[in-house]
Amino acid sequence: MDATAQLATPLVGAPIKLWNFAWAASAFAVMAAVIVAGNLWTLDFVHVMTGGLWTGIDLFMGFVVGPTLRAAPFEARRAILTRLVPKTLFIMPTLAIITGATGWFLAGRVGFLALPYPQFYWVVAALTIVAILTIQGLGYLLPTNLRVYLELRRPNPNGPKIGALMSRYFYVVAIQGTLQVLIIVVMARFATGI
Repeated sequence: MDATAQLATPLVGAPIKLWNFAWAASAFAVMAAVIVAGNLWTLDFVHVMTGGLWTGIDLFMGFVVGPTLRAAPFEARRAILTRLVPKTLFIMPTLAIITGATGWFLAGRVGFLALPYPQFYWVVAALTIVAILTIQGLGYLLPTNLRVYLELRRPNPNGPKIGALMSRYFYVVAIQGTLQVLIIVVMARFATGI
């Protein structure tokens, strides 16, 4: 197929809609307003809600959707991923950033950042886990998802290229799932008192 014919062939799946930038910006504006307002209950609510959504979606995707897709035929995976990825490209980074930012300000408000050692090790554990989750998510998973999505939307996706992109992906997702469980353990420790 020549380049002109490829350009004329419609792409498969849902496109990335620009309005996603608007709702993500709105979510960040709400986060900023909550942080500036300084209301402890609201700050805690936003942190717990976004953290619960981030962790829940991450675990569901890793342990339910991922194994299901791996067992599905290529065209089924393609159809699902080209509709799912445009949504997760926005929701997952937004949840991760809001959870981490509100968690930092919440920790400062309730005095966790001023804890003495050895109690402060729990804060170090939380910061380390969230930093790894965020760096992996924004630095590896997000770009990989985008590249796979763009390749899957082509009329004739390059299977070896997708395979190469996904070669380490599942290991990173497994690490993310493990870290999400660990952060729940650390947050439970914060909630019950250090």
